[in-house]
Order: sequence, then structure tokens, then C-alpha cells
Amino acid sequence: MPTHRSAVQNFLGGPGLVPDDLAMVFLMRENDDNAPRPMPTLTVHEVPAAIGALVSVGVKSVKVFAGSRLRDAHASQNTSPTGLMARTIEAVKKAGPDIAVMTETCVCSHNDSGECWLANERGGMDLERTARVLAAQAVMQADVGADIVGPAAMMPGSVRAVREALDASGHKDVAIMPHLIFASSLYEGYRVTMGAAPRSGARAFQISPRRPEQAVHVAREMVDEGADMILTEPALHTVDTIVHLKDKVPVPIVPFSVSGEYLRLTDPHPDGGRDIKGLIEAYTVLKRAGADRIITYGALEIARLLRTS
Repeated sequence: MPTHRSAVQNFLGGPGLVPDDLAMVFLMRENDDNAPRPMPTLTVHEVPAAIGALVSVGVKSVKVFAGSRLRDAHASQNTSPTGLMARTIEAVKKAGPDIAVMTETCVCSHNDSGECWLANERGGMDLERTARVLAAQAVMQADVGADIVGPAAMMPGSVRAVREALDASGHKDVAIMPHLIFASSLYEGYRVTMGAAPRSGARAFQISPRRPEQAVHVAREMVDEGADMILTEPALHTVDTIVHLKDKVPVPIVPFSVSGEYLRLTDPHPDGGRDIKGLIEAYTVLKRAGADRIITYGALEIARLLRTS
């Protein structure tokens, strides 16, 4: 094959990564919480400026994670209409009405055990009660403006419970994007930042990386229960799964590039920024594999670079 000049390479290069492909992650903290964390966080007061920056470079969606300061065995604060998640959603919509707001819908950051499920009287999983709580949480998130709710516990029946609750509360137009999660060590940055490390040491329903066929089976079940799209994570661990899912399920596939991927594929700069060229290469692979959108902690930095290159 001949070596062509750069203009010819660009002409033949095919579609590339663009800012609209990216969704930004917001990890939220309260205003008076300044504890050091491995991942960047935001307060509600910082949301308007963050949204303005994203809009200026063409990023049109955010994925919000927010827990409760007060946690108990019932995850009772996770449906609070004045909680951190609710206030964040409202702040995003006020600052950018056209921004698509995606949420995490889970009890892990509200439960004093850090688990994605609530316990029964014997300490085992109470899946029925957990599904009811997740459904109520999704309705609260929709009530305050969420566009896409994200059941993340991977519990059988949880997507159906959320869909039925949304429909019954007048939110038939709110979409559901459940998390399809492979077990991995790459979540530690997030778990430490959000205080969401499970007491048991493991998430009960996450999929073994050795079982990609199980991921396809679970994704099909999620779609049967009412999922409008599927989030896969860690993003780069699911490239082969994305390719298979594009042929197996009739919904968009959205990989989530998790905290460990962000920390390992970027190099810190002295000014506090990070070199994100490695992320651009990785996300080009994800897009090539069939990703419809990519959720990433580096969305703002990547979009800035894309706009100037």
C-alpha cells in the first residue's frame, strides 16, 4: 500500500470521534465536603459553570452520580426530592434545558452497607423491596427532570419495576438505560470517591469477564423488561460485547469509560489537567465497535481538543 499525504489520509479516514459522541460524568459532593478524593467532584453551585463549559464545546449530555450524607439500612434518603441527586438534576436543567440528563439509579450510595441491594431481617438480599425502592428512586429522578434513568444493580426484574413505576407516574417519555457491568478492579476510584464500596466486597449480579455470553443474555432480558438502551462497563472491557450486542438487541449501546480507565489512560499535567490523547484513541475504537455514545470523565477535555484539532 502506498503512503499518502495527510490530506488523502483524512479524506479516506472514515468517521472520527466528535464532541456529540460524548457524555460527561458528574460525581457530586455537598458544598461543605472537601475531603480529598481520587476522582474530580462537583458541588451543585459549580454545575452552571460546568454546563456552560460543556455546551461551549458541543457536549450535550451528562451522567449524574450522587449519594446521601445520611445513610441507613433502608437507603431512605435515595428518594428525597431535596437530596443531592434531585438538586443536581434541577441545576443541570436550569443551566442547560436541552442537556440530556442521565442518572444512576441504585441504593449503593445511600445504603449504610454500600451494597446495591437492601437486606431482609436475616441479612440476605431482599430483592422485592430493593426493586420497589429503585422504582421510587427513578420516579423521583424523573419528577425533577431526569431524561434517562439508570438502574445499576443488575437485579432481575429491576428494569421492569422501574418501567412500570415511571409509566404509572406519568413518565412514559423517560428512558431507561440499565448498567450491564463486568466485575473489575477499575471501579475503585469511583467507589472511594462516592463512598460506595460494598461491605461484602463484591457486587452480587456483576458478570464475570470470562462470560461474555452471559452479558448478551442479561442484555436481552433487560430489553425484554423495558430497557431503551444499554450501558456497558468498563468500556474497554466490553468492546467484543458491544459488537455482539449490536446484532442481538435492537437498542443503542452506550459504553461507560469508568474511573480506572480514566486514571490509567491519562497522564497528569503540572497544572492539574491531564493528557487525554490515549482516551481519544480508545474511544475511537469504541465508536468503531458500534458505540452509539460514550460516557466519560474526560468528555470536556476531549471535546476541547477535538474542537481545536
